[in-house]
Amino acid sequence: MRKTFACLLFLTLFYCKELFSQQESILVTVIQRPAVTSANAFYTGNKSPLAPLRFIKLPIGSIKPGGWVLKYLELQRDGLTGHLGEISAWLDKNDNAWFSGNGKGSHGWEEVPYWLKGYGDLGYILHDEKIIAETKIWLEKVFQSQTPDGYFGPRIVENDHQANQGNTPDLWPNMIMLWTMQSYYDYNHDARVLPFMTKYFKWQMTVPDDQLLRLYWENSRGGDNLYSIYWLYNRTGEKWLLDLANKIHKRTADWTLKDSLPNWHNVNIAQCFREPATYFMQTKDTSFLHATYNDFYLIRNLYGQVPGGMFGADENARVGFDDPRQGVETCGMVEQMASDEILTAISGDPMWADNCEDVAFNTYPAAVMPDFRGLRYLTAPNMVVSDSKNHAPGIQNEGPFLMMNPFNSRCCQHNHSQGWPYYAEHLWMATPDNGVAAIFYNNNEVELRVGDKKGNIISLKQTTNYPFDEHIKIQVSASTPINFPLYLRVPGWCDGATLMVNGKKVDARTMAASYIRIENKWRDGDIIELNLPMTFKIREWQKNKNSVSLNYGPLTFSLKIDEYYKQMDSKKTVMWDSKWQPNADQTKWPSYEIYPASMWNYGLILSDKALTDQFELMKRPWPANDFPFTQDAVPFVVKAKGKIIPEWGLDKYGLCDVLPQSPVAVSTKEQNIELIPMGAAKLRISSFPVVK
Repeated sequence: MRKTFACLLFLTLFYCKELFSQQESILVTVIQRPAVTSANAFYTGNKSPLAPLRFIKLPIGSIKPGGWVLKYLELQRDGLTGHLGEISAWLDKNDNAWFSGNGKGSHGWEEVPYWLKGYGDLGYILHDEKIIAETKIWLEKVFQSQTPDGYFGPRIVENDHQANQGNTPDLWPNMIMLWTMQSYYDYNHDARVLPFMTKYFKWQMTVPDDQLLRLYWENSRGGDNLYSIYWLYNRTGEKWLLDLANKIHKRTADWTLKDSLPNWHNVNIAQCFREPATYFMQTKDTSFLHATYNDFYLIRNLYGQVPGGMFGADENARVGFDDPRQGVETCGMVEQMASDEILTAISGDPMWADNCEDVAFNTYPAAVMPDFRGLRYLTAPNMVVSDSKNHAPGIQNEGPFLMMNPFNSRCCQHNHSQGWPYYAEHLWMATPDNGVAAIFYNNNEVELRVGDKKGNIISLKQTTNYPFDEHIKIQVSASTPINFPLYLRVPGWCDGATLMVNGKKVDARTMAASYIRIENKWRDGDIIELNLPMTFKIREWQKNKNSVSLNYGPLTFSLKIDEYYKQMDSKKTVMWDSKWQPNADQTKWPSYEIYPASMWNYGLILSDKALTDQFELMKRPWPANDFPFTQDAVPFVVKAKGKIIPEWGLDKYGLCDVLPQSPVAVSTKEQNIELIPMGAAKLRISSFPVVK
């Protein structure tokens, strides 16, 4: 008995000593950006002389998403993304210039690479062999299409703005296909990819400057070409690629203007404003980095005085059309998310991840049907009808641009596919000091190599229902104790984040818009817990009639409007530039008009009281199907007070009229109203007039 007691006492003392020793070894610092004084030994970052990346993307497949992000990916697979190859005429393999193997065919512009860009990544993330095999079938044809001079793909121009007057094909579709090739290489390291891209870029070097990037789309979007050049350089180190990068930048539209933009097309802005920051990696001239920030704030100062992370440009941003009833293309949403993810890596600035979340949580979900079998070309912060009517010139384009339709429109129906796969790939990123950073929070598991130059493979399991949850739990799995830094992003909206390691609170003077860096010898079973306390905050949009929006943590809330869905004939309501394959069963892909079945023209009542006394947060159980972005399934509902504004209705174009100037004097009675997360509201008022 004495021996048993002595053994138990020894083990207890030993465990306590180890726990105390482990707690003492934890080094916690709060930083604005990761240091770049070292280079990650395991993952491909920027090769000298390029400026080092602050965060490094992990290989596709390293991260296994769970929770609602996994649910979204599964919906994409079973919905429009997974089946678009069977129904879209632009993806019909018959006479397709992308599938012919020689670049010849009746159709072959941006649609195939747009779709394939997200479709392939979706397959790699889900390890879906059917999608992976179909992606490879297309890419084999792309490999086959490369000619002796290095060019690949279609040699046709299908451009609404200009005809090709020279001998150089439109390079914009090829830019997208290069990204698809990069993901393919990232997943399986096919040895053909690097020489394929090298040969193509050598061809670009031979193109006379005055023949390069002349057409509207390719000229605006040359930054995508530039990004691929750097991707290849980081893997081959061939110096001439940097000369080509200079040439491409010189021929790309100038996104460094101080008080203007080279054009005001919404997708171009969301996609191309990052070009100066991309070029900054080569020049290390901070004026280029600052130009990207300037573009971001310029468009939002003029047309982005709205919640949801985007701006009003329902085709092009137009003077006088800056009300929150102006929408943005679904293409613009997913391109903005991609830009935010890339800029997080380049700059390390957490504000880019914040903006990505703003778009991902609040704007993007409402643009797609819950079953992912239809989408909307345009979605606005204030949107009270979603029908098939022509609302021009209230919106810029003529046609049924507001309805839910699997073919609305030719660009968005294909380009939407990148949104959630790219987001899932950036949940974690590697750091220059052989550590790892939690960039976005979601149920997931990541496996990667960390630590000293030999490195060990560890696994981190993250458990949370963020952004509907303040608490993030991370569990370490490691075969042997290993020292490495772990970074946790603290969002810009969050004050007072707290940290615990193995059940003990760690003293960390956290601040919003920063990273908590935790260096420790991590052991199997270690638990890190981050709490991001969410509070109500009012955002006032002074340049948009002093309207307001309500946030709770990263979520913006909208008026709950009862929605009436009217099923339509997709064939009759299809966009003119969207076509079906001959054998597609259109009955499986319905279109919907959505109309309000309750009053929507409410102003919000505000007072001088604390926001917790003005708004009541009602928490609901987490949905059993892991999908929180529908009215019935939202985990949060807010009770508020409002009044009807009788003079605020539909305008002559059938759109929600522009906001009245706040505060609005009304004589209607005070009413209880419900607010739901903006992302779950297909019809919504998110920018509220204030009533008195």
